[in-house]
Amino acid sequence: MPLLQVKNLIVEFPSRRGNLRALDDISFDIAPGEILGVVGESGAGKSLTGASIIGLLEPPGRVAGGQILLEGQRIDHLPHEQMRHIRGRKIGAIFQDPLTSLNPLYSVGRQLIETIQTHLPMSADAARRRAIDLLKDTGIPAAEQRIDHYPHQFSGGMRQRVVIALALAAEPKLIVADEPTTALDVSIQAQIISLLKKVCRERGAAVMLITHDMGVIAETCDRVAVMYAGRIAEIGPVHEVINHPAHPYTAGLMAAIPDMESDREQLYQIDGAMPRLTAIPPGCAFHPRCERGFEARCRAERPELMAAGATQAACWFPVEQKAVAA
Repeated sequence: MPLLQVKNLIVEFPSRRGNLRALDDISFDIAPGEILGVVGESGAGKSLTGASIIGLLEPPGRVAGGQILLEGQRIDHLPHEQMRHIRGRKIGAIFQDPLTSLNPLYSVGRQLIETIQTHLPMSADAARRRAIDLLKDTGIPAAEQRIDHYPHQFSGGMRQRVVIALALAAEPKLIVADEPTTALDVSIQAQIISLLKKVCRERGAAVMLITHDMGVIAETCDRVAVMYAGRIAEIGPVHEVINHPAHPYTAGLMAAIPDMESDREQLYQIDGAMPRLTAIPPGCAFHPRCERGFEARCRAERPELMAAGATQAACWFPVEQKAVAA
């Protein structure tokens, strides 16, 4: 049974022009021990999907339809206090900027110990020992001394490790990681990625990894969901989506990745820009930018996710199933 199930999720923002639909009928699941990558351009709805799952939608945004289930229990309509408990105990969150997740006035040890004692029945001494072990597990040297340091005394990469330790403090079943490596240099990125994979492997946690970096996706994830204009354009095993993309948008993303072995002078680019929420076209939202979007059906009918080779793609005319030329 999937640990997380998202069924037909709709998120809307009321405005003077009516309700703007920011997420439109999103469905996916994540199994225990699996890492699902969520990728797409800025504004595609990646972070909004994560915020909906952890119950941190910014008002006036609201879940207007669909369901979010964690271990079979529906969590999208829970009261704030109940959701706050689930967010610490069953769902851990890792955000892009660790400074927004850490209180600058408290030592990292105090923040870890408070989180542990809030969700687990532990004495202060036991919680401190667990906090030190968590810092060690996330690769922070001299954890016994550093536990009493404040966030400003850590480098960016070390702060992100503290945030991961905080996210793991109550042994959550699901971790939502929103751009956890974006602000870090490449060598630190690799360490954070291997840490996430280790957490998955050793604790059986499910991870939802939100990023715009296909390199991180390829290195880390089991499956990947490609988002476009508030919908899932394609979802499937990461190797298949990267090497045999079925949706023209995914194929364009893959073709735009630099290749060390190619001598191309120019990178491929997808012409145009993703539509604003106020101007999403009828039919397939990608059709104005699509090289094959000239068919009447593309302009009139919105495709649902359907089988396309080894993946599922929301496209009436999927790309032939052959490896994308680099």
